[in-house]
Amino acid sequence: MTTIGVLALQGDFSEHEAMLRRLGVNTRQVRSSADLRALTGLIIPGGESTTFCRLMADFNLYEPLQAFVKTGVPVWGTCAGMIVLARNASDLDFPTLEAMDIEVLRNAYGRQVDSFEADLDVPTLGAAPFHAVFIRAPVVASVGPGVEVLATIRREPDVRDAPVALREGSLMATSFHPELTDDSRFHSYFLDLVKSGGRTSSSK
Repeated sequence: MTTIGVLALQGDFSEHEAMLRRLGVNTRQVRSSADLRALTGLIIPGGESTTFCRLMADFNLYEPLQAFVKTGVPVWGTCAGMIVLARNASDLDFPTLEAMDIEVLRNAYGRQVDSFEADLDVPTLGAAPFHAVFIRAPVVASVGPGVEVLATIRREPDVRDAPVALREGSLMATSFHPELTDDSRFHSYFLDLVKSGGRTSSSK
């Protein structure tokens, strides 16, 4: 039986749960290492990354989460969750999980008042654009050779396209919030990844 855990220390975990339930999937809020048992996938939601990492330390979840990622069970980080998964994150007083071969710049798109929305071309989700919500979003500064870029965005004409959705094996990260829209395609893609044990191809 598919059971997706949602790290529920802080942030918009309930919105992820609502989307998953809409897709007919069992969910479990994760607040301790025991909650990770028998999960078939895990989502690390958006929120405030420093608070998130401090609570992970307070709840003794760093090592259990690192061990969980190493099992190959699919894990998806959104916004602050992307920061938590990254190999390195700028200006963060706590360690990340160092799981995904990306380097991110925290809040690089600006503060809360600089939040924005944009239509993204995401070929793996089909021809229709995905309307993405960016809130204090991280910018991906570098991507390792094994990381596949699923979508990019250009905020200014003289700036290179920045990756905003990525996948590395069983790991997935988005710098925006798919759970804050009515479009379930990113969640469905993650569920396909879960069902295939992390082997889903990005080509349709």
